Amino acid sequence: MAKVTSARQMSDSRKRIVVTGGAGLIGSHLCERLLAQGHAVLCIDNFFTGSDANMQRMLQHPGFAVLRHDITQPIPDGAPPADAIYNLACPAAPVHQKIDPVRVLKTTINGAMNMLELAMRSGARILQASTSEVYGDPTVHPQPETYWGHVNPVGPRSCYDEGKRAAEALYFAYHRQHGVRIKVARIFNTYGPRMHPNDGRVVSTFIMQALDDKPITIYGSGGQRRSYTYVDDTVEGLVGLMQSPDDFCGPLNIGNPDEFTLGELAETILELTGSRSEIIHLPAVAEDPERRQADVALARSKLGWSPRVPLRDGLRRTIEYFRSIR
Repeated sequence: MAKVTSARQMSDSRKRIVVTGGAGLIGSHLCERLLAQGHAVLCIDNFFTGSDANMQRMLQHPGFAVLRHDITQPIPDGAPPADAIYNLACPAAPVHQKIDPVRVLKTTINGAMNMLELAMRSGARILQASTSEVYGDPTVHPQPETYWGHVNPVGPRSCYDEGKRAAEALYFAYHRQHGVRIKVARIFNTYGPRMHPNDGRVVSTFIMQALDDKPITIYGSGGQRRSYTYVDDTVEGLVGLMQSPDDFCGPLNIGNPDEFTLGELAETILELTGSRSEIIHLPAVAEDPERRQADVALARSKLGWSPRVPLRDGLRRTIEYFRSIR
């Protein structure tokens, strides 16, 4: 049974903001940002992938509360009303998509519906954290929001890709039919402190391998190109989108337009860590896209947003974090 783990009540004098998945990488940084702005924040998380440690600095804040709850189930009637909702909850790491694809689909689809129902009851504005994965293995580079994608609906990655695409459809259906005020953000690869060290994502994997002087494992040629966005930049984009006028719903890309190959990422991490690790190549992963690059022209024009943290600076901060938790 869900329960509020903080005894403090949210103040009616501030905006009451709900963040699902608030114990995760992006969610915990977002909660801190919203608290710093003076809002009252309710974090909803089932802690399947989120961590208590990510919230330690916030637990003593008078405006912060935690509801331990799985959003695949309806939100309890006793939950406080919300002025705004950020729906970030979803097992996003490849390891979770592989071992529990049904949970991923339930969270993205059932969870989206439950949060939309809460937004409709509360009259809240709601933001859906979608993903660049909706573009699949794109044939257009960089990917603008107008691109419909190239996705295999029954492939090994489809639980996440198709779940997020279905969630976007739900958001726009609730907007058109019920007038729910929605925002849809398509988030590209995000990294930074509080990443889980064993989630299978390339940044965390390479850093941990380098710090342990173990071989850095690249699946495929290493020529796959990706856009990496530091978590502070991602949070800035999400807050800006939520604060944008009601007549702009998105979808909106939040990512870094600068591309790096996996090989370049590995070499940079080796340099920054001073590791003695060697780089080894293993067979390519099925349906791993060759390129994923954010077109952020719309974010620049609508929000004045673009990423500010260079990859090397963000990697240094992330490496320091991983050193501290070893």
